[in-house]
This record gives sequence, structure tokens and C-alpha cells, in this order.
Amino acid sequence: MLRFFLVGFLAAATVAVGVAASLGSWAWWVLLAILAVLLAVGIYDLVQTRHSVLRNYPLLGHMRYLLESLRPELQQYFIERNFDGRPFDRDIRSMIYERAKGIHGELSFGTERDIEEIGYEYLVHSIAPVPEPEEPPRVLIGGPDCTKPYSMSLLNVSSMSFGALSANALRALNKGAALGGFAHDTGEGGLTPYHLDGGGDLVWEIGSGYFGTRTDDGHFDPGKFADQAAHPQIKAVSIKLSQGAKPGLGGVLPAAKVSAEIARYRGVPANEKCVSPSAHSAFHTPRELIQFVARLRELADGKPVGFKLCVGSRIEVLAICKAMLDEGSTPDFIIVDGAEGGTAAAPLEYEDHVGLPLTDGLMIVHNALVGTGLRERIKIGASGKVAVGNDIVKRLIQGADYTNSARAMMMAIGCIQAQLCHTNECPVGVATQDPRRARALNVADKSERVRRYHEATVRQAAQIMASLGVSDPAQLNTHMLRKKVSPTDQHSYAHLYEWLSPHQLINQPPDTWATDWAAAQPDSFQPDLRLSKG
Repeated sequence: MLRFFLVGFLAAATVAVGVAASLGSWAWWVLLAILAVLLAVGIYDLVQTRHSVLRNYPLLGHMRYLLESLRPELQQYFIERNFDGRPFDRDIRSMIYERAKGIHGELSFGTERDIEEIGYEYLVHSIAPVPEPEEPPRVLIGGPDCTKPYSMSLLNVSSMSFGALSANALRALNKGAALGGFAHDTGEGGLTPYHLDGGGDLVWEIGSGYFGTRTDDGHFDPGKFADQAAHPQIKAVSIKLSQGAKPGLGGVLPAAKVSAEIARYRGVPANEKCVSPSAHSAFHTPRELIQFVARLRELADGKPVGFKLCVGSRIEVLAICKAMLDEGSTPDFIIVDGAEGGTAAAPLEYEDHVGLPLTDGLMIVHNALVGTGLRERIKIGASGKVAVGNDIVKRLIQGADYTNSARAMMMAIGCIQAQLCHTNECPVGVATQDPRRARALNVADKSERVRRYHEATVRQAAQIMASLGVSDPAQLNTHMLRKKVSPTDQHSYAHLYEWLSPHQLINQPPDTWATDWAAAQPDSFQPDLRLSKG
């Protein structure tokens, strides 16, 4: 058989070369050493029981594992077309890199995308475009209960914790945010000096683990929260209910990764498993959630407070709206995360099959707030594969007031989409805690890159809006975004989707929403599903 022949041949060759080495030059000894190593590997492959391929094909089987390890790079760099890579194609990645470097960021010779493909979306330009505004528009975050509203950029850094990203990556993002005048979400892993290092504005995210503001047994600590929230760089507070990569799932940081530094910032014991529960302990019902929001806003001395979620059930969104109406209190903002995922590592089943895409979740939240008459009090942020100007404009048309981006911001500071974020082996020092890898990321250079990327992308969004004939995002409407639905038909979002009018759910819910509206209860996230269509 081949496996015995190969090992036998190596054994014979090793003996022959050994004899030659004893009579010849040092080069024979080098060859002998190489053959001896190969022979040892071949024998081990034959006797080991873990890998069937290696047992049947000693030595040769290693080529299979080598080629498999190189497959992602070969696919990305040599096989993929410019427009069909996942999760971000080469055209989008190149655009981000070029804008971050301050070079042209343009393409020539026409689109490579199939604009006749069903599902293709496009923005409707005007024959009478308006001048692009000198300064890009901003969004004022803060409802009637907020005493310290915050002026938000149309594009901001989405939530990424220390632990997920390296210290240098966070420094670069925060410094870039300071230079460019946009906000930086801390992620749920606690407020760290690396988030504060650049002087940028922060949205402090509080997750179910209450890291940085927790008691010894893992519950919310109002005293610690008030102390942290008073920091002048913290401009708003976001409660994380769920995230697009793994909605409905908590997280575990293994004990080996809970260094003394991470433990200090998270407020947990070092070298012990750190658990982020699936659900919050500070509230259990929609009403308690809204009361918790109000409590945090009071503890934060009037700063804006909101929450982030990946939408799963429309009933749960409506239940939260009913709780707002009953309590007479609202969050200042809601961030809708899409199931498109993000930087977080997650099981494949969650990444592929749990949660609504951003388009669906965003429109549900927008319509629910409009239908309950609450939309004017609450701003909506959208997070999910926002990378270029048309992404921003599309999300604004679908119901958002501003957008957040994680992966595109990572690319602006050097991420090459190696998709090794969960392995601690990021080749460019962005998503790693390995100091040798992280040192490759130059903070001064990368902070300028993230500033340039943000500036160019927001400018492009403003330019697109001007081409649509609007000078302010408030003038955008659902007729300006169209989708191809068949080989011969395309329709606007105004025609394809249902859009509620103010107070419609309260006054006369349409049949398509009536049963879900009836099933939603302000005192339970688990309504009577017999009253709902799904």
C-alpha cells in the first residue's frame, strides 16, 4: 500500500544517506537530518488514531491541512470577484481603505454589479439636485426627560469592548472620534483608559454583566454607575438587550483570558470565568425596562439613555411601546442591530439563523414608534454592515436617524477581514490581546485614517442626499429607495412596505398589526401568542 511504501522508502533513503554522511561532507548530514524528521513524522502518522487522512496518507496528508489553512486567503485574494465576497466584498473593502488613506476612493468603467438582479436596490436621484451642505447634518439625541442632549454624527463607532479589540485599536478609534467629531461606543466590557485615551465622545454600553458597574454578585450597582457616568467624555448611555451576531445569547470569557487588567475594568475576579448572562437581572418586563432607563438617566444627571437590540419579535417591540405609554417615559434613543452580525464571535447557528436583518428590524421599530405617537421623542440608530455613503442614506430612508459601524471602522484602522477575531491571532493587531501583534498598530497613523474614512463617508452620504434633491435628512422619504422585484418590475419602499401613520396603533390598528398589538402586554415579554399571527 502507498502509506507503507512511502514510509519504507523514507527509511531506506535515511539509511543510505546515513552511510553517505559518515563518508562525505556536512551537506549529507543536513540531508540526513531532514530525512530523519520526515521518517519520524511518517511513522507517527501511521500509528496515531486521531486523523484518518494522515493514517492512510502519511506525510502527503499534511498537504491537505496546509491547503485548507490557506483556503480563506486564496479565496479572498485570488478567486473572489470584486463584488461577491462575504461579509464585505473587495469593492467595499477597497473603498474603505482608500478613503482612510485619503486617496481617491473612486472606480471607473462602470459597475460590476448585476443591476438587473431581483432584489437590487437603488436610490432615486432628482433632475433638480440641491447644493451639498457646507457642514454635514447632525442629529440631536435627547427626549423631553433629557437635560443634556448630545449632537450625534450620521456615522459613529459601534460597540466594541476591550478584550474584543486591542488597547491600540481602541486608542486609535477614540482619537479618530475626537479628531472627526463623532461618537465611540465602548461595548459592554467596561469603560477603560483605552476608550478615554484619545479624548473622543463616548456612548457607554451597559450589558447584562454590568461590567464596570456591578456588585460582587454580578448585579447592577447604582453608585458605581453614577460615578462612571459622570465622566465628561461619556455623552450617552446604552443598555444592550441583544446584539446582531448572537441575539438572545450571553457570553463567556474563559478564565485564561480574564487577565488582571481585564478583570479590573470589568469588576470581576481575575483568572476566573467571566459570564455575561443572556438576560438582565435589573429588569424582567417591558415596564421594568422603561423604569430602568429612567433611573439610569437620573443617575447620569440627565444624559441621554437608550437601549440596543436585535429585533426578533414584533410583539416584544410593541410591548415596550405600551410600557412607554403607560409610564409616560421613553428612552432617548433606540439602536437597532441587524442579524448581519458584527465583530462578536458567535456560534454559526446564531450568526446564520437567529434574529431579523437590519432592514426588517429597523422598519418594525420605526413603525411601532410612529404608530404609538412616540417617534418624535426617540431617535433611532441603525447598526449592521454600514460601510459607505449609500448605506447611511438607505438606513435613514428606512427609519433611522443615524448609523453606527463596527467592522468598517476596524478596516479603517487596518483590519483585512482575516476573520480570526475569536482566535487572538489577528494579523494586524486590531482584534487581539497579544501584545506582539497589537504593537503593529500605530495609534497616531490609524487615528488619522479613521478620521479620514469617517469624513469622506459622511460627506458622500450628504452628497447623495443632495443628488436626491434634499438638503436635510428629514426630507428623505420612502419613495427615494426602490427595489427590483421581478425581471420587469421595480417598486419604491413606499409601495412595497406598510408604513403606519402617527397614533394609528392607538386609534385604529390596521389588520396587519391588530393581533400583535392586542397580544403585546407592558408587563410581559411573553404575551399570549394565541392572539398573534407571529
